[in-house]
Amino acid sequence: MAADSIISFNDVLEANYRISQFLHKTPVFTSHQADEKSGGRCIFFKAENLQKSGSFKARGALNAVLKCRESNNATCGVVTHSSGNHGQGLAWAASVAKLPCYVVVPQMAPLVKKNAILSYGAELVECGAKPTDRYEACDRLEKEKNLVFIPPYDHQDVIAGQGTIGLEFLEQVPQLDAILIPVSGGGMSAGIAIAAKTIKPDIKIFLVTPKGKKLEECLTTGKRPWEGPPQYLETIADGIRLQQTGYITTPILIDLVEKQVFEMSDQEMVEGMKFAFERMKLVIEAASGAAVAAAFSQKMKNMDASIQNVGVILCGGNVDIDDLPW
Repeated sequence: MAADSIISFNDVLEANYRISQFLHKTPVFTSHQADEKSGGRCIFFKAENLQKSGSFKARGALNAVLKCRESNNATCGVVTHSSGNHGQGLAWAASVAKLPCYVVVPQMAPLVKKNAILSYGAELVECGAKPTDRYEACDRLEKEKNLVFIPPYDHQDVIAGQGTIGLEFLEQVPQLDAILIPVSGGGMSAGIAIAAKTIKPDIKIFLVTPKGKKLEECLTTGKRPWEGPPQYLETIADGIRLQQTGYITTPILIDLVEKQVFEMSDQEMVEGMKFAFERMKLVIEAASGAAVAAAFSQKMKNMDASIQNVGVILCGGNVDIDDLPW
């Protein structure tokens, strides 16, 4: 399935027009130490950890909410399930649109993320640890309260909103040869891939995951290798714990991104976080640390020499400072 049959570059442009006035145009940071650690490449860090609600999720959530409001489909409110960042993003977006918001969150989600969801005025509904628990709770609320469900990643308007990162990044650093993107369900990576590959067809999009995701198998075979209900990976990166990419996002990724996947260990993620904290003075969460670590990995150092300018997406900064992974 071709990516343009699902979501077009024009969808991303429309999303950018719809949401840009409410969001930060996040800065891009560089670091001489980072360039050295990457083997001499030029590394550019797109700081979505400084975005509204503390992560890139605000982009897709706001696009979906505003589009729903435009069509009068969300007059009773919106609902989602989230490990934290999408919940915060949707809660913030609903506050901008002045709509009620309900967020189903697993009990083990970081307290800092739960508190942030509440601070935006949303109603928090806790559920069990299994992925199916959140789906069941979300479905019940949707029916009981006549809400519109806005999923974390597998949604055209959410993906288009996340794609605005790619527009901004290439406007700020047009010489990028590659972008490293942490991936969970694939909404951000699919959106950025659509935007970036349209603007610059020869740019390379590399995905970064915890160990055990089987994403490289998926990209190589062109098929989703995951069966049964969604599963979580054992990783400190709560933002990218989901093993499967989505039914909408997967064909886009198969079509547009590189087959090589950067699988990072927990320890590598910690080192990536520490580098950002200590050297760049940026608070990032473990999912962002995975992308930083990928930029410093041996796999990156072994890449073709033509890849000189590498973008890294710092996807979020919602870390619990009272419970750091080290």
